[in-house]
Amino acid sequence: MEVISGKELSAAMKKEMAEKVKKYAVEYGRVPNLVVVLLGEDPGSVSYVTGKTKAADEVGIKNSTITLSDKTTEEELLSLIHGLNEDKTVDGILVQLPLPKHIDENKVIETIAKDKDVDGFHPLNVAALWQKRPCILPCTPKGIIRLIKSKGIEISGKKAVVIGRSNIVGLPVAKLLLDENATVTITHSRTKNLAEVCAEADILVPALGKPKFVKKEMIKEGAVVIDVGVNRDPETGKLCGDVDFDECAPLTSYITKVPGGVGPMTIACLMENTIECYLHNVGAR
Repeated sequence: MEVISGKELSAAMKKEMAEKVKKYAVEYGRVPNLVVVLLGEDPGSVSYVTGKTKAADEVGIKNSTITLSDKTTEEELLSLIHGLNEDKTVDGILVQLPLPKHIDENKVIETIAKDKDVDGFHPLNVAALWQKRPCILPCTPKGIIRLIKSKGIEISGKKAVVIGRSNIVGLPVAKLLLDENATVTITHSRTKNLAEVCAEADILVPALGKPKFVKKEMIKEGAVVIDVGVNRDPETGKLCGDVDFDECAPLTSYITKVPGGVGPMTIACLMENTIECYLHNVGAR
């Protein structure tokens, strides 16, 4: 059993990106520019934004956070996004989710320019993903594939099982695994015999948001397990994944931990996406 460290891999990625950004600054006269919009003071959202800011600073990406009241109207937010879309010096726009209930998330995501959508959530980017066209990939699924490949693990021909069908992780990671020629099963709350289905997986990706949901009877011996969940352990109050790590790890060939697994990779891939948007914006060939 080996733990795949997203922390180590993301650090290496950020170091490599920082070198590229220095060269781009000379070649194109400026560095990439990411603008994050944060509504309200939700502790989880503030923490995520702080992590993104730190990573951008490490890579050399210019970044700023526009902090708005959670009473901001939908019209005001959309107007701000339109302004950022028009600003040629802004390469990437990220509106931190979730948003206050009075604002339509879908409308906000659709308003962000497709070529500045560093999250990869715009409907046209999602459509392009499913049609195998060039697009900005969603950060967490992109990071998951990167984690698996970092250990030289063969995905082609393997049975992959994803637990969860969200638009942010479950569905896109299933598509990326499919594009790597895995045979993919998407499971969810209505799946019958879930434990048996999971126990057939060569690659298991739990992304359902339930602390320590995955137990050892759901793990095939020698499986690769990439734990996407970020939860609070009801007993200890500490961060934990969807996988009962202590119980399941001995059965696996490779596994990620929470924290330190998928999370750092999501942010590293966000930096990659920002650079991708920047290169498109400056007309790099």
